[in-house]
Order: sequence, then C-alpha cells, then structure tokens
Amino acid sequence: MHLKRPELLAPAGTLEKLKTAIHYGADAVYIGGDAYGLRSRAGNFSFEEMAEGVAFAHHHKAKVYLAANMVTHQHNELGASDFFRTIRDIGIDAVIISDPALMQICAMEAPGLEMHLSTQQSAVNYETLNFWQEAGLTRCVLGREVSMAEIKEIRANTSVEIEAFIHGAMCISYSGRCTLSNHMANRDANRGGCCQSCRWQYGLFELPELDHKKAVGAGEPGIKEPFSMSAVDLGMIHHIPDIIDAQIDSLKIEGRMKSIHYVSTVVNVYRKAIDSYLEDPEAYSFKKEWEDELWKVAQRELATGFFYNEPSENEQLFGKRRRRPHYTFIGEVLDYNPETQIATVQQRNNFKVGEKIEFYGPGLNNHEETLECMWDDKGEQIEVAPHAMQIVTMKVKQQVAPHDMLRKAL
Repeated sequence: MHLKRPELLAPAGTLEKLKTAIHYGADAVYIGGDAYGLRSRAGNFSFEEMAEGVAFAHHHKAKVYLAANMVTHQHNELGASDFFRTIRDIGIDAVIISDPALMQICAMEAPGLEMHLSTQQSAVNYETLNFWQEAGLTRCVLGREVSMAEIKEIRANTSVEIEAFIHGAMCISYSGRCTLSNHMANRDANRGGCCQSCRWQYGLFELPELDHKKAVGAGEPGIKEPFSMSAVDLGMIHHIPDIIDAQIDSLKIEGRMKSIHYVSTVVNVYRKAIDSYLEDPEAYSFKKEWEDELWKVAQRELATGFFYNEPSENEQLFGKRRRRPHYTFIGEVLDYNPETQIATVQQRNNFKVGEKIEFYGPGLNNHEETLECMWDDKGEQIEVAPHAMQIVTMKVKQQVAPHDMLRKAL
C-alpha cells in the first residue's frame, strides 16, 4: 500500500511558538486572532503578527491555519466580513470554523479563503463530512470521540480531508458541547471564555441515611482522595503505524497555550516517529527514548482516548499523579561559535555552574554537558544565571545551533 505522508499540525499561541514549531518539524501550525476564537487567554495574533508568521511559514514550505471556531450569539458576528477578507489577503492558508453563520460570511465576503470544519462541530461519521464538503469545506477536524475503526470507515466513504488530534488535552465532555464554565463562572466556553471547570478539584461526599429533620445534602466525606472530572492527555506516539495506515491527512497536536519547550519537544518526537515509519514501514520499531523524551515536558498522564476503546476511570485523574515530568526548561541557544566553542544563550529559568545541562535540537539531536563556566553580557564571569531572558555565554564542547534548547533534570 502506498503510504501518504500526513501533515504534522502544531499549535502556535504566539509568533515565537509558530517559528519554534516549524523549526522543529511541523508542516503546518494553527493560530488564533484577536476575535472569533476559543482561546481568549492565548497569545492571539494581531494582523501584523499574522503577516510575519505567514511569511516565515511559507518561506519554510509550511502552512498557517487560523481558528475562528466560536459559536456566535447575537451580534458576535459583527466585523467578520472585514476580518475574513483581511486574513485571506494576509495569506492565511485556511480558517478553522464551526458556526454556519461565520461559514456563510466567509464564503460570501472572502472567496478564496479555504474553510476547515472545527472539532467543535463534533463530526463523527462520513455522512456529516460529505455534508460539509458539499457546503464548501475542504477539511473536517474529527470529534475526539471517533474510534480508529470508524476513521477507517470514514476514510473509505469520503474524499474530504480528515484531521484528527493525536496528542494533548482531552475534553471530559463531548467535544464542543460543554457548558460547565457558563454555569459555574459565567464564562462561555464556546465563545472563548472557558474556565476549565473540569480541571478543578472537587470533594466527593457520601450522604448518610436521610434524616428529614436535617437539611438535605448534609453529609460526611466518604472518600479522602480529591475527585476530579479531569481527563488524562491524549498520546498516540505508540501507534504511529495505525494512524498513518488509516490515511488521516493531518495529525494535530493540541496546546496553543503551551510553552516553546512543550511545542518543540512534542513536535520533535512525532516528526521523528512519522519520518521513521515512512522511511521503512517494514523495519519500523518504536523507540523507548521517544516516550522518555515526551516525559521531559509538563503534561498529564497519557492514554489513547477513544481510538481503541471507551475510556474508563483509568483515563481520569484521581488524587496523586501517577507520573510527573522530570525536567525543566532553562534556555535557548541564540548563537554558537565552533572555533571558540562558545554558545550564546537566552535564559528562561535559573541555572548555575556545576549543573548538568541537556541540549536538544531538531531531529532529537540531544547531548548532556556539565556547565563549567559562564559569563554575563558584559563579559564578567558568573556562577548563576538568575534573571529571566538574561543573555549569557558559556563553554559548550559539542556543537549546538541557534534555536536549540536547554533543560536540566529536576
């Protein structure tokens, strides 16, 4: 069977994250603008930043998609015509959309701007995908509740492009249908204001035998562990062959609010695994170091979501975490002189002379060194780099490159 190379799609909450994702191997990124999206607290892009991001991406043969997937209430659609025309003219490759009103405005007012169906629409069968294709959409992001068997059936019965999440946060509710935030904090999850009620800790109580003389609801704690609705994260790194064989067109990583450490690491790992399988499917084998690499960044436990079975209580977070990340991000390489072996680094978290530091770059090119000496931007020797964004130079024996990252074990 001819294996089609899927697109690796990464989150980009800021211009820095966009460039990082592409540098580490993303074929495309998705961003948010100042309006019509579902991540109001993410580092959303101005039109000027979009233009810079699109120019950078296209120069590196990558694409940029923009999420405008809010559910519009009365008057929320005002200004959408100008918005869609502007992002089309900037060069955004497609808009990710869920509300039919915004779709109609986009189609009528910004012809030529490609539209992708957001996962907020919960598309979970091929009849739905064919409906949206007839409506003019070229790609559908599947609901997270679709199984691998269903994806294969969908692929066999539609020609529309299929996009599916393969890594990142999972919604405890049916994708795009949660109103907990609305009721608990008066923040509309489907208009960009989700307070993530499902991530809170809750006490679980057991009612005693009812005494009608007492207020209903009184009771003693029955379970000492905190109860949480929070789902574990999705992680499909062990199942790259299944994903590619299912002919999914775009493999999506969640996390526009994650750090450049997270984006660079997760993109790096999936890029390596995808390329390894496509290079020689018959000789492909999973490498344990790929999973170990993923656990160097902050995330919840990982599971396969709905791909192979219905999630159980084991796919929720109860009490003490079963596994924690064991590294912290400390800096980014800005420059390296191979003759002097001096690296210029921008500090992101505290580190000091004598500590063992891991450097990593695209292609999982990792190595460790003990930091022997370091200088500040005035050339004075220092023992500690304590200031955020501080520029320092250091001796690094093995060659590194700009955009390589630094981290240390906790």
